[in-house]
Amino acid sequence: MSGGPDSLALLLLAHAARPGEIEAATVDHGLRSGSADEAAVVARICAALGIPHETLTVEVGPGNLQSEARAARYAAMADWMERRGLAALATGHHADDQAETLLMRLNRASGVAGLAGVRARGVLPGTRLPLLRPLLDWRHAELQSIVTEAGLEAAQDPSNEAERFDRVRIRKALAEADWLDVPALAASAAHLAEADAAIDWAAGREWAERVERQPGGLLYRPQAPRAVALRVIGRIIAELGEEAPRGSALARVFDSLLARQPASIGELVARPMPGGWSFTAAPQRRSAGDQ
Repeated sequence: MSGGPDSLALLLLAHAARPGEIEAATVDHGLRSGSADEAAVVARICAALGIPHETLTVEVGPGNLQSEARAARYAAMADWMERRGLAALATGHHADDQAETLLMRLNRASGVAGLAGVRARGVLPGTRLPLLRPLLDWRHAELQSIVTEAGLEAAQDPSNEAERFDRVRIRKALAEADWLDVPALAASAAHLAEADAAIDWAAGREWAERVERQPGGLLYRPQAPRAVALRVIGRIIAELGEEAPRGSALARVFDSLLARQPASIGELVARPMPGGWSFTAAPQRRSAGDQ
């Protein structure tokens, strides 16, 4: 927990619902000054409530900062849970988070997978540990009120005011557009999550029935609608050792094959064949010395 209003409200609600049965952890990424002090404040609050608390210090590698921080955070929490013998991890995602994410991704023309909201139950990435999000029906303002009424002051992350981030701009636009119904947007994100799960189920069946091994790769005999076929193609590419491509790249491969044209993606080549679509490693180019 970060010490922000959402995580502090989650702490208070969980303590009220399951006294003596919860523990808390704060992940300090060391990315901004004051993060260690905020973790210490959370530790003092937990001590006052009789809740075991641990600060987990992580290092974030180069690259996509947000993605790297998320991966480091989840890895640290998974290790903490296993050491402490904890049954599940709960996070403070709420209705406003769902609405903001939906609008942000609509603005990027995301497909169903991108528009799908987070689910109330999931697993910690890279593990089988349960991940719970019990606050998805709560508004941020409601959670802030719980913290205020408890006499606590939540930490404020300066990045939450930085308009260079899409989410911050969306959050401010939502606050000014009182005609937008945030709970309804959050519900739509939940419906899209159900649709995403249905597409995944259909893609699993399509894979089992329509994909087969062939020398050097895989043969796909598509039968399902486009949305399902795209998932299958993505899995084929991953199975053959390529990094999972973006949806637009998958769509280009699909459209080329549908037009009976070959397509390449990474080190793979996809070709329309009489029996379906063939996916194999691209032939190695010979150097001048091999001529």
